[in-house]
Amino acid sequence: MSEESFEEMVDASLKTIHNGEIVEGVVIDVKDNEIILNINCKADGIVTRNEFTADSDADLTELVHPGDNMTAKVIKVNDGEGQILLSVRRLRAEAGNKKLEDAFENKTRLTSKVSQIMDGGLSVLVDETRVFIPASLVSDTYIKDLSVFKDQDVEFIITEYDPKKRRIIGDCKCLILEEKTAKRQEILENIKVDDVIEGTIKNVTDFGAFVDLGGVDGLLHISEMSWGRTETPKKLYKVGDTVKCFVKDINGEKIALSVKFPDSNPWNSAAEKYARGNVVKGKVARMTDFGAFIQLEDGIDGLLHVSQISREHVDKPSDELSIGQEIEAKVVEINLDDKKISLSIKALGNDRAPERKEETAEEAPQEETAPEAPAEEPAQEAPATEEQVSEEQPVATAEEALAQEEPEAAPEVPAEEAPAASDDSTTEA
Repeated sequence: MSEESFEEMVDASLKTIHNGEIVEGVVIDVKDNEIILNINCKADGIVTRNEFTADSDADLTELVHPGDNMTAKVIKVNDGEGQILLSVRRLRAEAGNKKLEDAFENKTRLTSKVSQIMDGGLSVLVDETRVFIPASLVSDTYIKDLSVFKDQDVEFIITEYDPKKRRIIGDCKCLILEEKTAKRQEILENIKVDDVIEGTIKNVTDFGAFVDLGGVDGLLHISEMSWGRTETPKKLYKVGDTVKCFVKDINGEKIALSVKFPDSNPWNSAAEKYARGNVVKGKVARMTDFGAFIQLEDGIDGLLHVSQISREHVDKPSDELSIGQEIEAKVVEINLDDKKISLSIKALGNDRAPERKEETAEEAPQEETAPEAPAEEPAQEAPATEEQVSEEQPVATAEEALAQEEPEAAPEVPAEEAPAASDDSTTEA
């Protein structure tokens, strides 16, 4: 057989390829920047790094090995050096476009890794086809720093597909809302009044706190945060706190929560602790014109009527008491049905009465020190307490005043004239 006929046979065994054609090949060598394929042609096929992957730092020797089968698309029959340029990325992109088109028409969910953080959104690749997800469609909540999604897998659907304009838009938000709606509906169908549930504080306001129950929010009203008085919810809870509560009421999609579990109600043991005649201690919580409310414990207040503050007349509670002052009083009445307790300091006796407010004030020492104090020293001849002196002094003064009135009346009715008048009347008679 002649050499010409052999070459002709070899040439005949080699196929002819054209631009855009899809070819199959076997990797015969892998270099840092290119992959060499045997595609059963006169020349070998070359796949550069850029035509194999979008990762410019990728190590081809780790991704591809000699002997691997590979499918690629012909992008140039002769690169000027007799080699055939191939592309794997473009072939994947075409497959990706077809996949995205089908996903757009069928609203199919797709999952892909975020390849780039861009101004105003995220970029993901689906089989080498770029999909842009605007920041407003990344989540159902505002996310200030999108870098948290770097190299993370995200789930989305295609809401806009226009490959000619290279405009392919993805949406994660709608899927998140869809899942939350489904979960919310499931919770609402299964939750019931008195269920004990654990949630996370989502937001705190002046009137209460919103609790995330795992897909649905419940309101923990300020009045349900404690058996006692709550000044502001922010003193008890902060965002992120875990709270154990129970469902108090359900109205449509509104769920009312409470942490005031019935078995922890302080009134359960009030009948024994605050029985009539018991002497109790508490703090002045608030005052009105008719009396003061004494906090005996969280959730239980007693009323100290103004008439029961002292044996002496008291115009208003603030004349004798101050907010936060600790007092001791006797229970004079308890009404468990109405949850009312009446207290009395006067019932304890004078020796148990609290100090007057002005005596405990800062200016009290200035008022007590008076220059007339030394004048009372003669009273020390008969030792007595200050209370005894204050009690006896008014009586002594009254006697002295009565004794002084009789001599003053003598000149008006002289003693000598009285007999004379008597004698005259007798003589005349």
